Amino acid sequence: MTDFKYPRAEKLKKNIEITLLFEKGKWKTNGNLRIIVLKNKPTVPVESTKFAVSVSKKYFKKAVHRNRIKRLLRECYRLNKEVFKEAFGDKTMAMLFWVSPEMPEKFQDVEAQFIKLCEAQKKL
Repeated sequence: MTDFKYPRAEKLKKNIEITLLFEKGKWKTNGNLRIIVLKNKPTVPVESTKFAVSVSKKYFKKAVHRNRIKRLLRECYRLNKEVFKEAFGDKTMAMLFWVSPEMPEKFQDVEAQFIKLCEAQKKL
């Protein structure tokens, strides 16, 4: 049975880790989603998979809308964790962004874009 949890240990919260991610990470974009990923390397050790989401205040002034999109993004990761780990590896830090000023119509649209983003990474 697959693990559909998103425990506290998997959440990217530490400021040091986020700074490291932005300094050394690689950017990938697909549709309305953009991800920055830092894989485990000897020079930059990553202990376990850490994941976070972010939505710009520039595009969505109301917190209600930002929180809705963040919930959708976290749910995409939670349900497709195996696809993410196959594409980016087990020990990875990542942050997912919604970069469109339009609100997503439904969860399936966001999930399809997330899967395409992961599959595009697998091909590289």
